[in-house]
Amino acid sequence: MSCASAGGTLPAPLSDQDFLPFDRRQAELGQLLFYDKILSGNQNISCGTCHHPAFGTSDGLSLGIGEGGDGLGPARTPGQGSDRIRKRIPRNASALWNLGAKEVQVMFHDGRLSVSDAYENGFNSPAEEWLPEGLNSLLAAQAVFPLVSQFEMAGNPKENEVAGAIHDRIDRAWPILAKRVRTVPAYGALFIDAFDHIDTSDQVTIAEIANALAAFMALEWKSNDSPFDAYLAGDETALTAAQKHGLTLFYGKARCATCHSGKLLSDHAFHALGLPPFGPGRTRRFDPIVRDAGRMAETDRLEDAYRFRTPMLRNVALTAPYGHNGAYPTLEGIVRHHLNPDAMLSVWRPEMAKLPETSWLEDIDYVVLKDKREMARQARARDIVPIALTDPEIAALLAFLKSLTGTTTKTPPFGIPDTVPSGLPIDNP
Repeated sequence: MSCASAGGTLPAPLSDQDFLPFDRRQAELGQLLFYDKILSGNQNISCGTCHHPAFGTSDGLSLGIGEGGDGLGPARTPGQGSDRIRKRIPRNASALWNLGAKEVQVMFHDGRLSVSDAYENGFNSPAEEWLPEGLNSLLAAQAVFPLVSQFEMAGNPKENEVAGAIHDRIDRAWPILAKRVRTVPAYGALFIDAFDHIDTSDQVTIAEIANALAAFMALEWKSNDSPFDAYLAGDETALTAAQKHGLTLFYGKARCATCHSGKLLSDHAFHALGLPPFGPGRTRRFDPIVRDAGRMAETDRLEDAYRFRTPMLRNVALTAPYGHNGAYPTLEGIVRHHLNPDAMLSVWRPEMAKLPETSWLEDIDYVVLKDKREMARQARARDIVPIALTDPEIAALLAFLKSLTGTTTKTPPFGIPDTVPSGLPIDNP
């Protein structure tokens, strides 16, 4: 289907052939692991804590609250006393929709994980040559890293054996977690049933755990049944008049499809949008100031400074707040920023960020905004040319973006389990 009036071509429908195959038995096991806090160092946080379906597979916060926090979603608090968080998660928790698609070859906001043979193990990753063997997909490789992140799931040094092992070397922690899981009798039996090469529970490694998590995420959050998908498949009545107008703008005057292209509505590349900076930033070890250099932190190329990966847009209406740091609480806000970054920067205010109060961290939260030299450097990095749209045109564009929401997002194949084999509590709204 073409969209001649938009000056561009619509993608072909997103079909089952566009996704990697995953085993349903492994996905059933992965469902339990995803919501089980046994995979965290202090056994107090799960993957589902920060990637919960109630919040569009994210957490509803601008910058997440990981290890040490309490509660779920926007109501999550930073904890108390010696257990309270020591740092905000530097970036917004990415949504998990369609990560099992074949064309996804790079992950994380800065692309620090990608399909590559740089280390002769299939991936370029922060673990370099120490990445576990046996990972069956990029999604499985992604799954192992939050487990060994101090502020996400591992915890602080001296708190548990996982955190202590990480500070020796990153790969020393994964066997500890694997043993913790496989020695739960119910898990041991499930692994034997789900993996043909596992005959006894002591054969279970972090690779099987990661592959099960990947299978669950890929099947649970595969989404290609939105009104837009129906329209691509030939149903002209699937979109309203306003949504069709928005589609024409998206692929034409608004130039959204310049970056949000293809079947997944992403070029999987990196662009500098000039979002309002705040929080601790994902600083490099040698950064002298608080900042987030984006893609440059991975490549060490100056031309990659402040560039971040283009997100895929299926179910984007469910995944607020928006941007690599969750700067905008509404879809309209991030759309208007794309149209005119400098104008939106001039009206952006810290209270727009969804940051649960942490008095002991507040000096860091907005220090970058007061750094005139750093702000000038960021202002010089722009991949956006301002575009003038009327308010009705923006409303139409928003209507189209809402047509990207899948019709079955509320009824996924697996859902949230009532219990997990470890017996630990499950986070629920």
